[in-house]
Formats: sequence, C-alpha cells, structure tokens
Amino acid sequence: MTKITAIIPTLNEEIHVEDAIKSVDFANEIIVIDSYSTDNTVALAEKHNVKIIKRKFDDFSSQKNFAIEQAKYPWIYILDADERVTPEVKKEILEAVQNPKGYVGFYVHRSYYFAGKKIKYCGWQRDKVIRLFLKAHCTYRGVVHETIKTNGELGFFKNKINHFGYRSYNHYIGKIHHYSSLKAKELHKSGKKVTLFHLFIKPPFRFFMHYILRLGFLDGLAGLILSKALAYSVYVRFVKLWLLNNGLKEDEN
Repeated sequence: MTKITAIIPTLNEEIHVEDAIKSVDFANEIIVIDSYSTDNTVALAEKHNVKIIKRKFDDFSSQKNFAIEQAKYPWIYILDADERVTPEVKKEILEAVQNPKGYVGFYVHRSYYFAGKKIKYCGWQRDKVIRLFLKAHCTYRGVVHETIKTNGELGFFKNKINHFGYRSYNHYIGKIHHYSSLKAKELHKSGKKVTLFHLFIKPPFRFFMHYILRLGFLDGLAGLILSKALAYSVYVRFVKLWLLNNGLKEDEN
C-alpha cells in the first residue's frame, strides 16, 4: 500500500493545530513544522502522534521544501493549519494514491470562511491549491503565495476542503502585514520601484475587482469588508516597498 506523509506548517496556531491534525488522521506520518511558536501550538501538537520539527521561518517555500525533505513517504499532503480535510476529500486522497492514473499531484478547491461566514464570491469561488503530490516530482517556488512546480500532469479532486483562513478582521489584517512584508522584500530585491499608480490606482482597482467584478457584493457586509481588506493589502505592500527602497525600516524589531 502506498503511504502518505501529511505536513502542517505552523506559527502560533493553537486555535487550529489539533483540528488540523485530526483532519489528516488518514496519513501514515504527520509532520508539524513549527516556526518557533510563542503560544501553545507545540504543546497541543505533542498530544498527538506527530513528528515536530522546529525551524526558523525564512519564507513559505523554503519552510515547506525543508519539511518535504524530512518525509518518509512518497506522497505528500500539505495542510495549512487553518484548513480541514473533509471526509469526501479524504476518500478521494486515499483513492488517488493507490491509483493516480499518471498524475503527479492533485488540485483541490477550498470552501473559504471569513470570520465564521462562508464566502461564496469575492473571487474565492475559484480558489484551488495543489495539496496532494509526489515529492519526487514537485517543488515549492516563491516567497509569498508560493506555487508548486511540477514535472508531470495534475489532476483535480471533485470535492472541497474547508479553509478557515481568517477567524476575525484583526487576524486577517495581521496576516496582511506578514505577507506584505515578505512580498515587499521580494520586490525590493528585484529592483521594483513604487509609483503613484501603485498607491492610488492599484488598491481601488483591487477593491473594484473583488467587490464588483468577482461579485463580492453578493456576500453582503462580509464581502464588503473582505474586498476593502484585499485593497488595503495592495496599498500596504507598496508602502513597505517604498520604505525599503528609501532605506527605511518598517519597524524597530
């Protein structure tokens, strides 16, 4: 029987980590790779039959690729701590590893929740990620919103996993600042310059895209708040890039 290693990257995920572990109980090995959490994440994970690896965070791809190198088994299932594998997807995973039909990995769509409300529009209706793959054929690339580079064909699961990415507005804003800092550093290294277009045109257009073009208004107040937050994420990214380009620190830490 072909075996699976499930990998869960964590940083201060005490609210999520146990449910995440339970949702991949089908895996033959579970690795929690932790970026030195300061809450109870590790203590809670230790209550379960998992392998815990502590590694200083540098970027998302490096963190995941390092964990993949430690995996015992050929099939990898990557699970963000705020995701849950549903019973329907679990069945598809187990069937896929036994009969992959020539695929080296599989996309799965996600049902997205914001502050406890299921978001049906705002662009999330098309949200999909590669989560199951053969480690010999796939590698993560990119600093933020990392992608998997493959040397083979990818399949699709029919069912969706649940993604509880943002349990509150403040939690979401915190993630925006974390991701924007990483992206700004990446853009700074590439020599990207900031113009008025980036600060005054791109953020409003991002709001228009998610709220109007991608039907966020159909999600009610949650859709409005989420679309505004997505626009803010663009603005703060380029503010931080401007600071870096001018030799200024984002903060004193």
